Amino acid sequence: MQASDLLVASLEREGVDHVFGLPGEEMEDLLFSIRDSEVTFVPVRHEQGAAFMADVHGRLTGDAGVCLSTLGPGATNLLTGVADAHLDKSPLVAITAQGSLERLHKESHQALDVIDLFAPITKWNAQLNDPDIIHESVRKAFKVAEHEKPGATHLELPEDVAAEDAEVEPMPTRDRVRVGSPDREALDRVKSLLETADKPIAIAGNGAVRTRASSQLCALVEATDMPTVSTYMGKGAVSDADERSLLTLDSGAHGEAASALAEADLVLTVGYDIAEHDPAGWDHGSPIVHVDSQPAEVYEAYNPQVEVVADIGETLRELTEWCEVNDPEFDTEWYADHRDHIVEDIDREPAAEAPFAVESVVPMLREAMADDDVLISDVGNHKMAIAQNFPTYEPNTCIISNGLASMGIGVPGGLAADLAVGSNVVVGTGDGGFLMNAAEIETATRLGCSYTIVVFRDDDYGLISRKQSDHTGESFGTQLTTPDLVTFAESFGIDGYRADSAEELEAALDEAVGGDMALIEVPVEGTN
Repeated sequence: MQASDLLVASLEREGVDHVFGLPGEEMEDLLFSIRDSEVTFVPVRHEQGAAFMADVHGRLTGDAGVCLSTLGPGATNLLTGVADAHLDKSPLVAITAQGSLERLHKESHQALDVIDLFAPITKWNAQLNDPDIIHESVRKAFKVAEHEKPGATHLELPEDVAAEDAEVEPMPTRDRVRVGSPDREALDRVKSLLETADKPIAIAGNGAVRTRASSQLCALVEATDMPTVSTYMGKGAVSDADERSLLTLDSGAHGEAASALAEADLVLTVGYDIAEHDPAGWDHGSPIVHVDSQPAEVYEAYNPQVEVVADIGETLRELTEWCEVNDPEFDTEWYADHRDHIVEDIDREPAAEAPFAVESVVPMLREAMADDDVLISDVGNHKMAIAQNFPTYEPNTCIISNGLASMGIGVPGGLAADLAVGSNVVVGTGDGGFLMNAAEIETATRLGCSYTIVVFRDDDYGLISRKQSDHTGESFGTQLTTPDLVTFAESFGIDGYRADSAEELEAALDEAVGGDMALIEVPVEGTN
């Protein structure tokens, strides 16, 4: 078969349903190979959107999302979304076209060293410079991308190689390589710490959700009455309806969850990655137990006494069984006041008229959504409010990027989520992040997607304004103007709402969530 056919047949073998990307002349053969396959090509409006779609697909499903671009500017436009997947530990395979091999040794039109560009933001990447290495390379790209800890990989296909004949067939897939069982000695050390602890606390990180270890963590909590607090990316690992949940760590060292962490005498981190939350502000001198699939990063602010580097779910299961037999005597009341204050703080009534505080709108959003509906948060001031004030009841139902934390993920991420899950999808975004990839609304409508976009409008890069004001008493370089978002939404053929009162906002959410594609503009308080 032709080399481009082999690449696409290999994608089919990997179970790929959608490839998100932009066309280019150097990928002509590849595009027509996709056309003749079972894979659906989704032309998007910007390559960054394509990469974010692949990123969120990987985050929600555990299967690598695939994005595609041409050479040069197409490849550079993919970089931000690929880097987001890299730091968020989301499986993604990026494919870029390239000019013919015969012109790559010299300066030529749109030619860049894309392999070197992608090297720092991928687990592995390679040029497909021979048709007969394609089957191995595609298999390796998916195997590496999906292996714990997952991340991004990249393949580059020169246009002359794409047109050549290949003498090989796609490789069969295999079960993913399993992370090993916990070390006995390390487990014994953890058990010794548990025997002497009075006020232990667990931190649920990205890995607790990513490795589907939520049920095992919940079982440990049930067996011990140990309180838990999540990072932004660990939300839902333990239901926030559970009385032992202290919801979410603040981005700094503030709030009740941080106070509980300071009071605890043993900290058990589960799937925690310091890229998602810097532990430098943690105020405690207690022992830390690191339970993860990889060793902890070397960092003076996070230096665990014990590291159990193994399958997270199996480790938690063994600790639960030990606790059920040995019944360590923990104080089961010490965190109750912290929980009460947290719940009281997030239950806020919105102002009667706009502008609203984002913190008071988020509970209304929670009320309009079912437990298994998915909220995709863009990055900005609203992200902090969603992290702190949006109780999450199931894993993978509140998606926050907090590794790279790139603005613009909301609208394309909502599209990917709508394709990946059967429940309703809502995007929470600021006006700044929204307009970065708002054109992907056209992609969503073309595909027949139905999700709700809630735009918190303050005509400002509000998070930066707030931080500048906290530091200096004023802000600069952050103010924006925003178009009429209702008219903007209607120009795409979707429903648009502007909520100028709490009553209008409640009505708009009730009508939009679960309905057709819609946008709700919510004026919110700004710093300026």
